[in-house]
Amino acid sequence: MTQGAGQGPVVRTATLRDFRVPPYAQVPVQGHASHPGDLHLGNPHSGNVHPGNAFPESDLPEGYTPTERDLPVINRGDTVQVTVAPEAAPSPAAAPAPAPESGPGPLYVVGDAHGYLDELLAALREQGLIDGEGHWAAGNARLWFLGDFTDRGPDGIGVIDLVMRLSAEAAAAGGYCKALMGNHELLLIGAKRFADTPVNSGAGTATFQAAWLLNGGQKSDMDRLQDVHLQWMSRLDAVVEEDGHLLVHSDTTAYLEYGSTIEDVNDTVHEILTRNDADECWDLFRKLTKRFAFRDEGGPLAVQELLAAYGGRRIVHGHSPIPYLLGEVGSEDGEDGTGPTVEGPHVYADGLAIAMDGGVTMAGKLLVVQLPLPN
Repeated sequence: MTQGAGQGPVVRTATLRDFRVPPYAQVPVQGHASHPGDLHLGNPHSGNVHPGNAFPESDLPEGYTPTERDLPVINRGDTVQVTVAPEAAPSPAAAPAPAPESGPGPLYVVGDAHGYLDELLAALREQGLIDGEGHWAAGNARLWFLGDFTDRGPDGIGVIDLVMRLSAEAAAAGGYCKALMGNHELLLIGAKRFADTPVNSGAGTATFQAAWLLNGGQKSDMDRLQDVHLQWMSRLDAVVEEDGHLLVHSDTTAYLEYGSTIEDVNDTVHEILTRNDADECWDLFRKLTKRFAFRDEGGPLAVQELLAAYGGRRIVHGHSPIPYLLGEVGSEDGEDGTGPTVEGPHVYADGLAIAMDGGVTMAGKLLVVQLPLPN
């Protein structure tokens, strides 16, 4: 704002360059000059422009989801109307900012993406959560990813970058985008930290590096993996309860070994990763790789045990692809590459469990659904 002689404050029109975007959202494109106000959605390693390739260059603030006070609210368009108020009362010409939507928005969950960035973008667009350019378009909606962002598919780092960017954009719009720790996050962290360091697998000697490659680890992901990705993954929670839904990654009761409350489990997982002991991290990875606890005759009781400890009326999980969970394919990878058709989540265990991994790695479907599910 400028002050003319004998005049009141003058409102000027500022361009987007007048805003300072947080450094973890600034993505310089190779071959272009960088400016603090420029947000480029390019992968500097490939030169390709893609909505999921917002490549963070510096550390996130504490916690992986910024609050509204950390971020500028930038409307669409080439300019933003900005009123710079003096110490006295604001100018009558200043228009009040629109009030954010009140109350929590609708709740969505996303199954395992496993590096399938294009399929993820298509599924999020179909639900109206992002626009055609891959930006948050859902206002105060709440979005939870159930883990397993990398491995098997072509662009796991692109998936992580997309989730990190949507986290910031959703917070600025009054909603949120958050994520849970999957076993493949633990595997990638371990492969990066410990590489070929031997660990006691319980069945002989193993290494994180070998296990990561065996489970679909992609060299392109490892080449592009940065400290900011490792820090973000290491801070993810393992369990959360939302609107009566207990959200976890794996269909296992092993979470009970890490605490009797949600807070205890999450604190214990974070402490294990902070201690950086290869054997301890391997044991955590191995236990959260277990599956099928809710599938057979004792499944409803297993679900009820978790609900009794952590709360909620239903459990929602990823991890086990629905075709594999139903016994329609012999392995998680889908040996023939042509899995059965998956139309939506699988509700089982007397209606207490919802499986969300549609089997995108076996020609299935990457699921994004709103909770609660219709009857």
